[in-house]
Amino acid sequence: MKEKIWKQISEVRTKSPLVHNITNYVVMNNTANALLAAGASPVMAHAQAEVQDMVNIAGALIVNIGTLDEYWVESMELAAGRAKEQAKPWVLDPVGAGATPFRNQVLQSLLKLQPSVIRGNASEIMAITNVPGGTKGVDSIHESVDAVSSAKHLNQQTGSVVCVSGAADIIIHESRVVKLSNGDPLMSKVTGLGCTASALIGAFVAVNPADPFLATVSAMAFLGVAGELAARKSAGPGSLQLNLLDVLYSLPQEEFMSVIRIEEKNEE
Repeated sequence: MKEKIWKQISEVRTKSPLVHNITNYVVMNNTANALLAAGASPVMAHAQAEVQDMVNIAGALIVNIGTLDEYWVESMELAAGRAKEQAKPWVLDPVGAGATPFRNQVLQSLLKLQPSVIRGNASEIMAITNVPGGTKGVDSIHESVDAVSSAKHLNQQTGSVVCVSGAADIIIHESRVVKLSNGDPLMSKVTGLGCTASALIGAFVAVNPADPFLATVSAMAFLGVAGELAARKSAGPGSLQLNLLDVLYSLPQEEFMSVIRIEEKNEE
């Protein structure tokens, strides 16, 4: 599996896929820079007059509901609808799921458009499947393992690969389950790294649309290892942001292979 993951990282770097992001105001700069550092080509476009045309030329679409309004919701639905029509991969980031009825309503509408991948923290994944427990704004009050049953249910309902991110990242699709244990607690002090994860998943599914599970595992492994290595040389969250971009850009295969911690199982 490690070799397959590295191959995906190399393909993103060499193929430089165009990734269309309809994302939130808070993270646009962060996610665009992370995509560039990883080797992808980001575009941020939410105008209703162009989102469908942008989906036409992009390798993948990211829909991130962090800063919602009615205009953006329509843009998201138009873009995701076009991606579904074209059988083009798209990633749903359900930021703040469960926080408000409006947010939940938007998510239910987007889920009907069959995202290839759903990535959220444990509280968000649990909220989508109506598991009680609440949410703390956009932050999780649960650990990844708490959301495993919800993630499996969501995968069965939608057919989407489901990624629960946190101190450990758990990726689920049908009988396949992968747990990644890289990263660093300092990463939780930088806004939007979950959104960055979703954006990177978009780059990876763009180069491997046939296997969104492997693409998702690869993107999360890449970010987790890069974050862990970046934290080692960072004094705080400010320097972590800079160091993370540098590691995403320059991470060599040998170092990646020595740091990645991955567990996989088949539950057939």
